Amino acid sequence: MSQMNTHAASGLELRATPRVLSIAGTDPTGGAGIQADLKSIAANGGYGMAVVTALVAQNTCGVRAVHTPPVEFLRQQLDAVSDDVTIDAVKIGMLGDVDVIREVRSWLEATRPPLVVLDPVMVATSGDRLLAPSAEQALRDLVPLVDLVTPNLPELAVLLGESPAQNWAEALEQGKRLSTATGATVLVKGGHLTGARCPDALVNTHGLLADTVVEFASPRVETSNTHGTGCSLSSAIATVQARTGDWADSLSRVKSWLHDALLHAGDLEVGTGNGPIHHFHRLFAETPPVGQEFSRALWRDIEHTRTAIFDLPFIQALGDGTLDEVDFSYYLAQDALYLNTYSRVLARASALAPTEAAQLFWANSAQVCLEVESDLHRTWLSEHAAPRELGPVTKGYLDHLLAASVQGSYAVLVAAILPCYWLYAEVGDRLHAQFLGRGDDSVHPYATWLETYADEGFAAATRQAVAFTDAAAGAASAQEREAMRTAFAHSSQCELDFFDAPRFHAR
Repeated sequence: MSQMNTHAASGLELRATPRVLSIAGTDPTGGAGIQADLKSIAANGGYGMAVVTALVAQNTCGVRAVHTPPVEFLRQQLDAVSDDVTIDAVKIGMLGDVDVIREVRSWLEATRPPLVVLDPVMVATSGDRLLAPSAEQALRDLVPLVDLVTPNLPELAVLLGESPAQNWAEALEQGKRLSTATGATVLVKGGHLTGARCPDALVNTHGLLADTVVEFASPRVETSNTHGTGCSLSSAIATVQARTGDWADSLSRVKSWLHDALLHAGDLEVGTGNGPIHHFHRLFAETPPVGQEFSRALWRDIEHTRTAIFDLPFIQALGDGTLDEVDFSYYLAQDALYLNTYSRVLARASALAPTEAAQLFWANSAQVCLEVESDLHRTWLSEHAAPRELGPVTKGYLDHLLAASVQGSYAVLVAAILPCYWLYAEVGDRLHAQFLGRGDDSVHPYATWLETYADEGFAAATRQAVAFTDAAAGAASAQEREAMRTAFAHSSQCELDFFDAPRFHAR
């Protein structure tokens, strides 16, 4: 688990489609408030629900009027949702006055949602204060009840009673002070600063997260279409966190999505002021798919390669137990040489990984490579002779992986690594099922190999490797995702050639 994923309540249960409640005001033009929240939740894979705190007459040019319904009706809305629907995450936006803030606080204390993200709407883009001083204090008092607070720099200053930060270093220090004062994780946002890069950081100073700062930066998008950016980011990260359980991974995915939403905002042509971001840009963008669709696309890309692997005489004979020992010994000797370098490639992936969860997974995989799987090779090869020099196919495969590891792209590297998990899991599962279905009592000469790669532990590791690859794709640029597909396809072809190599080089 990442260091940044343990602050959420222990009752958080990860879901593929989390049920996310937005508690916020409205925007009739659809770019901010609850309307933006619902779009963000849907765009990031959640089911959105909404409780209205205020009816706001606004457009892309500004706010004209605000009507706050009675707090009794606010509580009726909140209870209507929580009495019927299991809520996986809550995003809180505009809370217009003290009574509204206290009512939401009372509901939170009674309901205890597993995950709460607060976007403290306190200061307008113009710099105008949106809350009375008493309401500002009530909102400060609400922060200790939430898991993540996402203020812009003026709001961060108001929460602390200080002047706004003038640079990124000052902003990070303010984030640390707010986390220390409240116990919450703070998302410090650099959108109000200038410069070619737009930084964000997750800051926490408590417990297991003490002195943890995880920074991300993306190219700044020069656009006036920023209406509802804060609303959209906070509801998106609440949604993704309910799916991943890892704050750093969630922010990485959301920043990538938000960057592209800003980049394509001009396509919408909504309003004459600061237009909205394009929440659903990925439905229409001509880029490789992201999320779980990305790994599905990778698997479809290599359908011909997968078919060719199972048509190989080596694989067919390995499955039915008729494979010549000389061929298997050559394959296993080459695999032992391969794993020695492959473990270093996995260690490099660990060093490049953006989250602690990914770092630990790849580091542990590197260790397993050397300790567990190599034991299989040592046992067999101690009893069977086989050439121990690096074969041409093995060398070509390793050259490809090493080239990917030195390029410095985590996303491309994990895509290059993935076939050694995924294809082996597929081969092991299918051949093991064939072995079990033979219906006789004879001993399969390669049963240990079949059981190693059909093992549930290896299958679980493969699922994790696929998930980390999807996460990396979500944070990558379109160009990088295309490079990931190329690397994955190349490694898959290398796996095909590796299985076929004994036919040409074993004797």
